[in-house]
Amino acid sequence: MSNITRFTPAQVGRASEDVALQIEAAVISGDIKPGERLPSEREMQGHFQTGRGVIREALGVLRQKGLVEVRKGAKGGAFVKQAEVSIASESLAVFLAQQQVESENLVEFRETIDRTITMLAIARGTEAEKLRLLQGAERLKATLDATPENHNLLIEMDRELNLQFANMTRNPIFEWIMQAMQLGFSSLDHALYETPEYREKTVDNWLITVRNIADGEPMKALSTVASHYVMLREVLDNQTPDPGRDTPEFLSGAQDETEAAMGGTNG
Repeated sequence: MSNITRFTPAQVGRASEDVALQIEAAVISGDIKPGERLPSEREMQGHFQTGRGVIREALGVLRQKGLVEVRKGAKGGAFVKQAEVSIASESLAVFLAQQQVESENLVEFRETIDRTITMLAIARGTEAEKLRLLQGAERLKATLDATPENHNLLIEMDRELNLQFANMTRNPIFEWIMQAMQLGFSSLDHALYETPEYREKTVDNWLITVRNIADGEPMKALSTVASHYVMLREVLDNQTPDPGRDTPEFLSGAQDETEAAMGGTNG
């Protein structure tokens, strides 16, 4: 592997950190591509001029970051992984939960993103995509009418609508951000679907918003997007905090989902 020759001897005193950073930099730059096998531990010892323990510690750090996976067997070894949005969103959800982020900060961020996505979806979405989005919103409404108490199904359908919505921007960064938010922060909208008096209002708001997008009415669409976040703020403001709870209500579901995805807690 020619690109391994770009590595330099590890710095004394922080050898494992330096090895991990050099490999990470090579992955980010594209010198080492997803799916490519890293040199053996023995080869890396020679290139980095350090011991086996340092190499293993560095690989452990890279595994925790989701950059490397270790496979066993004759054809095994350390391989570069394709970065996954789900891993990033899980880590971000836990980080925000630990930081005790105010609900208003997250609502403000989401509303700003949704306003931009709305404008881009109107400008860049095809007629076929707008029709599919409208059909999805109509299915959400039909599901509510048929099974109004099945809020978990409504939440999943809401997620899919948001992902489809972001896809219409033709900007992969908006898609990644939306996917991360839906995977990590779906509990923020849980409150709307779990509260009977807001459940129907939320679904109706979706349907009106999508109709405005399909009709090419940006100002009307932005108005209904704003209405969604007015309702969300009302629900969150009306929630009664649990005195014995350290994690904010609006992030608790995100942390629970993350812990489940990572194999549960140690409790």
